[in-house]
Parts: sequence; C-alpha cells; structure tokens
Amino acid sequence: MRMSSGNGFSDFFYPSRDGLRLHARVYGEPVAGRWPVVCLAGLTRNARDFHDLALFLSQRAATPRQVVCFDYRGRGESQRDDDSANYTVAVEAEDILAGLAGLGISEGCFIGTSRGGLIVHLIGAVQPALLKAIVFNDIGPAIEPAGLEHIRAYLDPAPVPKPFRAVVESLRAVHRTDFPALDDRDWQSMALALYRDDGTGRFIPDFDAKLVQTLAGLDLTKPLPALWPQFDALARVPMMVVRGENSRLLSAGTVDEMARRHAALRVVTVRGQGHAPFLETGALPQTIAAFFDEAGSGNQAEGGTAA
Repeated sequence: MRMSSGNGFSDFFYPSRDGLRLHARVYGEPVAGRWPVVCLAGLTRNARDFHDLALFLSQRAATPRQVVCFDYRGRGESQRDDDSANYTVAVEAEDILAGLAGLGISEGCFIGTSRGGLIVHLIGAVQPALLKAIVFNDIGPAIEPAGLEHIRAYLDPAPVPKPFRAVVESLRAVHRTDFPALDDRDWQSMALALYRDDGTGRFIPDFDAKLVQTLAGLDLTKPLPALWPQFDALARVPMMVVRGENSRLLSAGTVDEMARRHAALRVVTVRGQGHAPFLETGALPQTIAAFFDEAGSGNQAEGGTAA
C-alpha cells in the first residue's frame, strides 16, 4: 500500500513474513530503462537518513531514478518486534526482499550504510540478480571491533526524552572528534534523522530500545566473522566504497583488500567525517549519481521496475 506524503515521497507499507507492518519511503516513479536505487540504513538508523540524497537522485533532471528507502523492523515507521532475537541481518534481509517483491523491483542499484551493507552482502548470496550496482557506505566484509565498541558505548539502553537542542549537543559531544567537518546544520540533520518528537515537544531515539541488547552479548575481544566469500561473489557487480577518513568501523586495510579482490572498485574517502559519512554532503550526490549512470551505460536497457 502506497500513500503520498506530500514531501517528495510516498509511504509504502507491507507485511513481513511473520506479520509485522513494515515501511519504506518511495521517491519518484519507475523510469523505463533505468534501475531504481534501494537505500539501506545503519543499525539504529532509518529511511530519513537518505532523504536529501533520495530527493537529488529522484529529481535529477538528466537521469532521475526512483529511490526506495527502507525502515527495518523496529526502526522509523516500521513496527517494533516483541522478540529482539529477530533483530538480525538475516531477518532484515528477508524483510527487504519482501518489500522489493511487493514493489515489483527485480533489479536495482543498492546503497548500504553500515548494517545496510551487510544486508547487501546477504542479498547477493540469495538473489544476486537483484544487484546491478552497489555503493557501500563505510562498510565492508570485515568490521573493526573498536568501531562496534564505540557504537555500543554511546547507545543508551533506556533513553530519556530531551529537548531538541539537547539532542543536537549530545550527538555533537559523542561524534565531533570523528566529524570535525560537520556544521550546525549537519548536526541538526543527524538529530532529525535519528530522533522523533514524542508528542510533547521532546525527542527520543526512533528505534526500539531492545536493539541495544543485540550488541550487549558480543565478545569484541575476538575477531568478528567476516563476509569475504559473499564479497567475492559480487566481483562482477560495479561497486563503490565510501569511507569516512576517521572511520573506526571500516579500516583502510580492509578497503585495500576489497580493492585487491574487486579490480574495478571505486574508492571515495570523505575528509573530516567518520562512521558513517553523510551521503548528501559535498560532491557525494553527484558522484553517486554518475556512478550509477556509468554502471548502466553498458546496458541497452537497464531494466528494473517498481509499482
């Protein structure tokens, strides 16, 4: 079911396999012969993370594309799950596939930020024909434990609603070392993407607090499982990796190994940003749009449709 929001996108609601009501934002309409763009956010993030980029890609005069931005279960407008054990990359990948099927999308360009990139790896393992071009935003097959420890340290298991200015300042306090390039508008954008008004004029994180439990049991003193076999299976897919200069999650060494295994990999380093770079900043929107255009230029008809 799609409903217009009047803000440049429509809301698409669909059921998961286990009956949750899930949500995605759909920007623009299908364009014949041009793949849509599918945007997948990080662990606690949601579709709002991609709003400015999605507007740019869907309204670009030369080559507009339909853009679909998903809220995973327990985030944004998607229903919370009573069982926190279902907050896994595998279940979320299944949810994304259900949403794409509901929209009639059989091929697309994918943008995966952090956890979203892990989901892309799994989608490639089960439905490789879906992936026509990939942008990994500060994520690769190997994750640095220090980056996950940083995320675990700042996530609050029992958040208290705060005035908006306090939310902005708390985000700045946690992330300013990694993001010296951001200005006040950027910090406000981060706050609006991560938090929602609780109805009293105060703001609270827009995700199920039980998500924090999924990180609690990780033993970060040991190497984390890597996805190199899944990455290697994507060798023929046009691919770009965007890395924040100050990222704690994606190391320069991992990017080098990705480039060794994927000879055509495009690498973009974002100065003054950490995990994960804001894809709407600087020249990134134009760079991403041009990459998708080039990925499709060798095809007489890119294909890919959406309802």
